Amino acid sequence: MAKHLILSNSMLLIRVTAERIAYISSDGSYSTMVLVGGKRHIFSFNLSAFEKQLEQQFGTESQVFIRLGKGLIINSDYIYSINISKQELILSGVGFTEDFVLSASRDALKSLKTVLEESIKSRRIGI
Repeated sequence: MAKHLILSNSMLLIRVTAERIAYISSDGSYSTMVLVGGKRHIFSFNLSAFEKQLEQQFGTESQVFIRLGKGLIINSDYIYSINISKQELILSGVGFTEDFVLSASRDALKSLKTVLEESIKSRRIGI
C-alpha cells in the first residue's frame, strides 16, 4: 500500500502519494506543492520544513525527491531534460497536463546532471 504525505492546517488537510507530487517551490516562508495534473497547494512553512515532512512521512520513498538549491524540491522520477546553458529543468510524465519548465542555477543543474549520470554508470555490470 502506498504511503501518503498528509499536511494540514486549521482549514485544510491534503493527503497525497509521492508519485502525484511533481515539485515543491519556495517563496520565503511559503511553499507551493505542485501536483502532476497542475493543481497547486500553498503552505505557510519553508522548504526545509517541507523536506522534513517528506522524510518523516515517506521514509525511504522520500529519496525520489531532490533538493535543488534554496528554492526547489523536485520528484526525480519526472526529470525529462536538463539544459545547463538555459538554466532550465523540464519535468514531464504520464498524467501531466503539460510539462513543467523550471529555473535553477547552473551549479545545481550541473550537480543534478552528474548525479543522474553516475546512477546510470552504477547500474552497468561487467563494463
